[in-house]
Amino acid sequence: MSNTNTTYIALIDVPVATQKALQQCNFGTHQFISFSSGVEMFSKWEREHLQIKAVIVEAEIMGPNGVPLLQALQLKKFVNVPYFILTNNVVGNPLQVALKFGVADVFKLPIKPQVLTTRINFLIEHWYELQQGDKTAAISSFKTPTIKRIFDVCFAGTALLLLSPLFLLVIILLKLESNGPAFYYSLRVGTGYKIFKFFKFRSMYVNADKRLKDLKHLNQYAPEVAAEEVVTNTLLLCDECMRKGTGCQAPFFADDNKWCEKQFNDYKKANAGSAFFKLKDDPRITKVGKVLRNTSIDELPQLWNVIIGDMSIVGNRPLPLYEAEKLTTDRYSLRFMAPAGITGLWQVEKRGKGEMSEDERLMLDNKYAQNHSFANDIRLILRTIPALFQKENV
Repeated sequence: MSNTNTTYIALIDVPVATQKALQQCNFGTHQFISFSSGVEMFSKWEREHLQIKAVIVEAEIMGPNGVPLLQALQLKKFVNVPYFILTNNVVGNPLQVALKFGVADVFKLPIKPQVLTTRINFLIEHWYELQQGDKTAAISSFKTPTIKRIFDVCFAGTALLLLSPLFLLVIILLKLESNGPAFYYSLRVGTGYKIFKFFKFRSMYVNADKRLKDLKHLNQYAPEVAAEEVVTNTLLLCDECMRKGTGCQAPFFADDNKWCEKQFNDYKKANAGSAFFKLKDDPRITKVGKVLRNTSIDELPQLWNVIIGDMSIVGNRPLPLYEAEKLTTDRYSLRFMAPAGITGLWQVEKRGKGEMSEDERLMLDNKYAQNHSFANDIRLILRTIPALFQKENV
C-alpha cells in the first residue's frame, strides 16, 4: 500500500533516456512512478489508491498508448488528470485530434526540461479550473442512427439464431480436424478510433507460423492478402515492440495463445521477395478453413461484434492498430468517422474485379464516410451477397 500523502506523475512506456531527461524537470513534491502499460497503471491505481496528478506517455498520437489509451482511462472513470504525450510528430491533423479528445498537451522529442516544467506544473495546478471553464473540449464522435442500430441488432440476432446449427457444425469440424481454439480475436480500430476485439473462426493449423519459414519458396504473388491468423504458444515480437521493450503492440489472441500480428506481416513481406505473401494450396490452411475462407463463413463471428455495438452490418472495415495509426492524416482520417462494418463499399465495388490499390480502397472508405445512409446500406447488403462467392481472395 502506497503512502496516501505521496502524489505521483505516472510515466507509461517512457524509455530510460527520456526518463533521465524528465529528471531534470522540477515538479515539486510530485514523484515519478513508471509503468510498462496502461493496464499495469489501471491495476495499481485502483488497488493502491494512488494519488496520480498527471500521466505522461511517449507514443505516436494515434498509436495504442496515445489517444486510445486516454479514451480507455476516461472510460474507466478514473480521476480526471492532465494527460501528456511525448512524440516525434506534433503537426497536422493528429495534433488537433489529440487536443479535441482531451490530451492536455503534446511535446515534441527531444524534450526541453524548462518548457515541460512550466507547462506541466501549470496544468496540474489549474486542471480543475480549466476543466470547469471549458465544457466544449470533448469531440463529438459518430453516433449510430437509431434505425441503423435497430436494424443491426435485429439482422445480427436473427442471423446468429438461424446460423447457430452452422456455427455448431463448424466448431465440431474444426475440433475434429485439428487441435486449437475454434475462435480467435485480434484488436481492431473502428468508429471514432475505438479499439475492440475482432472475432473470426480459425482456419489454420496451430503450428502455422513455425511452418511458414519452410514454405516461402512456394510464394506466389497475390493482389490482395489479408493478415493470416496464426495460433502458437510462442509470442514473436517485431523490431518496434522489441525496441520499446514493453510487449506486443498488435497482438492476436486465442484462448491462452498470443502472438504479434505486425511481426507476422513484416516477416511475410521481408521473406516473400514481393509485396505480398501467398501460397498456392497453402498446407497451413485446414481443409475446413479453406471452405470457411472461400465462403466468408470465417467472418460470421463478427455478428457478435455487431450485437454488442462494436460494429455494424455495413461500414468501413476495422483496421489492425499498426495500420490504423498510419491513417491519421487529413486525407485518410475521415474513414474513422463512419461506422465500422462487416461489409462495405470497397468490398462490393472492387472485390473480385481485379487488383485494387491501397489508396483506392482508402478513398472508397472516405467516400462511404461522406455519403453513408440507411438506404445505401441496404443496397450494399444486397450487392454483398454475390461478392461472397467470387474466386479472388481478399
